[in-house]
Amino acid sequence: MYLLSVLKKLFIIILLSINTVACDNKPQYSNIPAKSTVVVLGDSLSFGTGAGIKEDYVSILADNTGWNITNASVPGNTSADGLERTAALLAGMKIDLLIIELGGNDFLRRLPETETTTNLKSILAQAKVKDIQTILLAIPEFSPMGAAFGHLSDHTLYKKLSEETNTPLVENAFSEVLGNNAFKADQVHPNAEGYRVVEALLRKSLIEMGFLANNQKI
Repeated sequence: MYLLSVLKKLFIIILLSINTVACDNKPQYSNIPAKSTVVVLGDSLSFGTGAGIKEDYVSILADNTGWNITNASVPGNTSADGLERTAALLAGMKIDLLIIELGGNDFLRRLPETETTTNLKSILAQAKVKDIQTILLAIPEFSPMGAAFGHLSDHTLYKKLSEETNTPLVENAFSEVLGNNAFKADQVHPNAEGYRVVEALLRKSLIEMGFLANNQKI
């Protein structure tokens, strides 16, 4: 058990190092200080399915940043479901940052990629009209073989969408975790340790992009 724990920690360090290199060329955005209002619009991956209470990456991110984060994530939601909830969500509070994690259920249900892209573009457009900064979280392309053999890749629509809408994109966090059985509760959800890795990779990207100060805490 001790050896397994050491190996897991080593794996996390390697992932963070790789992510640091990948983020070197990312553009810089405005810092979002502690106590800012942040909303996560997602599905079960952001809700925390597969782990216990407060073990989801959103709760961990709130603890590590000092942001006031509302987790507006609903298990089973597609991009269309998220879009349907967006107007009321954005009207209900002043939001400094909207993190969007949607699309996984679209891929599982084999919904047309064009529909997913259109829905995500509509969510981004509604946020930008209100001058809300937005971030996309990339989700792996559905691949039973890739999941079984530990190799997953982000769906290509996220990179394209990021470029077309000039929206910052956090890449590979879920692909890295869901491609490793040690970090999975089931085939499509991380376990508690997996969510900790997702949060660490996400926070590292946020620092590299300029959204977070390197030493930002409560």
